[in-house]
Amino acid sequence: MPDAEQLVDDALAAVRGTDVRLAERQLDRLMIGTGAADGAAAVDAALLRRLVRGVNRLVPRGWQPADLVRLVTRRHGARAAGLVLDALAVQRRDLAGPVPPWWDDQLRDLDARVWWDADERQLADRSTRFGWDRVTALRTAVDVVAMVEGLPPIAVLRPPPGTAGASAARTGPPSGSRVLDRVRALLAKAESTTFPAEAEALTGKAQELMARHSLDEALLATGSERTDLPGGVRLGTDPPYAGAKALLAQEVAAANRCEAVWSDDLDFTTVLGWPADLAAVELLYTSLLVQATAAMLRGRSERSGNAGRRTRGYDESFLNAFALRIGERLRAAAEEADRQVAAEAGRERLLPVLAARSEAVRERLDALFPGVTRARLTVRDAEGWHSGTSAADRASLEVGGPAAGRPRPVRGGRRGSR
Repeated sequence: MPDAEQLVDDALAAVRGTDVRLAERQLDRLMIGTGAADGAAAVDAALLRRLVRGVNRLVPRGWQPADLVRLVTRRHGARAAGLVLDALAVQRRDLAGPVPPWWDDQLRDLDARVWWDADERQLADRSTRFGWDRVTALRTAVDVVAMVEGLPPIAVLRPPPGTAGASAARTGPPSGSRVLDRVRALLAKAESTTFPAEAEALTGKAQELMARHSLDEALLATGSERTDLPGGVRLGTDPPYAGAKALLAQEVAAANRCEAVWSDDLDFTTVLGWPADLAAVELLYTSLLVQATAAMLRGRSERSGNAGRRTRGYDESFLNAFALRIGERLRAAAEEADRQVAAEAGRERLLPVLAARSEAVRERLDALFPGVTRARLTVRDAEGWHSGTSAADRASLEVGGPAAGRPRPVRGGRRGSR
């Protein structure tokens, strides 16, 4: 009888092929196991080891725990993503090199921990927890391992665990501050209110606070030794309407002096910028996506009865229009913050600082994404476009009234070539 490692190899080779019957036969062989008394446990342990090796391979290739779990959840479901969480917990348990705090923060947020007694019991224990039968457990494990092993390298946004720079200065957004707490509270109220004027004031105040915070951080760093660098975060832009979500991410990023690159094949957008700006983008994007979706559903319910067959085109056009108009509002709010800080600190002091920071972000973009292209936006539903624009006007982000300014050319998000 073959050993467990060989059985796993054969099952993975079959599932990557096109012969469905062969894949089922190899799954049956996994069910039978090695023929020994502990054959099932040996197969389970071999699958876990293979998945951990796959995760270890991705760590230096740019993949962070949150990225990996998000993509597996999207493609195979939350239960399958639990297998990746277990592999991440084992990887962390066995990691000998330096581990940056942000890595452990992500593992804690994901609740990735070793909760089972022995590795050879991990799959059986998880099956019991979720009510999986043996066939479902093995098929899910093989599918997840095959996916993880097939993922490509992506941009390394932060020094990964086990590298010399893992304990270096933070390159992501600050995890906690009084400003961020105030912004989160404002955005939570903006999402929950049913009054557009109140949402306008609350979200506008949030943008104003974050823009001012970013400028203050930039000025404080002037003339001192830098301890941070332009970093990056990844935002989920998964279907449906992934392109519209990527456009919203790009608009929020541009208003906060960041660059955004959409990887449509991997269901995320990478945003590059300075820590305070990245924090603003994460918070605003998440909140505005909630607000845009709610407004889209309200608009859909108000449509004429004979328009139901065009729902997808309406929704996509609605969200695209919303993103572009909201981007104008965000930029107006940021420009107002610029004017206020320039009046206080002096334009001759502020402008060189902002120019240097923008140049550093562009250099990081060119280094990580040398083959970036732009995609032009296509409008498929005029009613959805006008409704989305109107909804964005009602959710205007400038405190005190709508923003002035000419519309920008309609373009889709940046897309990284692969």
